[in-house]
Amino acid sequence: MNLSLYLLTVLIWGTTWIALKLQLGVVEIPVSIVYRFGLAALVLFAILLATRRLQVMNRRGHLICVAQGLCLFCVNFMCFLTASQWIPTGLLAVVFSTASLWNALNARIFFGQRITANVIGAGALGFLGLGLLFWPELSAHDASPQTLLGLGLGLLGTLCFSAGNMLSSVQQKAGLRPLTTNAWGMLYGALLLTGYCLLRGTPFGMEWSLRYVGSLLYLVIPGSVIGFTAYLTLVGRMGADRAAYCTVLFPVVALNVSAYAEGYQWTAQALGGLVLVMLGNVLVFRKGSRPATPAPMATQGAQVHGTQVRVRTSP
Repeated sequence: MNLSLYLLTVLIWGTTWIALKLQLGVVEIPVSIVYRFGLAALVLFAILLATRRLQVMNRRGHLICVAQGLCLFCVNFMCFLTASQWIPTGLLAVVFSTASLWNALNARIFFGQRITANVIGAGALGFLGLGLLFWPELSAHDASPQTLLGLGLGLLGTLCFSAGNMLSSVQQKAGLRPLTTNAWGMLYGALLLTGYCLLRGTPFGMEWSLRYVGSLLYLVIPGSVIGFTAYLTLVGRMGADRAAYCTVLFPVVALNVSAYAEGYQWTAQALGGLVLVMLGNVLVFRKGSRPATPAPMATQGAQVHGTQVRVRTSP
């Protein structure tokens, strides 16, 4: 079952990068994200209510969902969509593959887990690989500062994604399933971005082209409803750092799609950089790197199949 979830996540998220690129154009970036996660939340709530699987959360659960919405379904995608204006989506997928390294760092921040020598070595390999991948753009005499900004935004987006992983792991330890927390998290993320757009006076326009609507639907159903549910289920079963191992395979899919759709050119240097990033991710999972263990939470009520149950962890 875990293998199936891995393959499903890699296939979907390895191809959503180009769909993100297709969202750029008439509709403002934050508005596109609102449409994506607002629609995905409606689909999830409809499924959960129809099957009577929507779980009841207490106040703390909702607050964590707000934070999860901000990290996973708001800032994360603002960073990547903005960065995709200046950087090929395949390279952004490589940046995103460092999620396992950020998960190790966040495990230290959230749960006090010791960072092992494996993780330090992996981080060195990973960032050296990123340097090789981006060096042609950064070293060129006419290099745009947007390239460096895009790289920074990609790393920030990955850090936010990792923080969302930790929050999801905490929720699942409290007995809440990803379908429920994703539905609320996506709704809260869409509402937060809606408020941001209203404050800035951003128009809620719509582009009815096949390119925009088709990419939006792909991002809503496979990319959000299926992809996030599959991935966060792995987070609950295996731990955030080991679940992030599937991001090692994203660049292989995404860079080949980018080469076809965006004209990305493979070079020996880029291939070497990709290999270093992937080796760094693999190193994280060698013996001695343990998955993060979320801190215990207080009692959390849950509604499962119409039956009220109580899930309690140690105080």
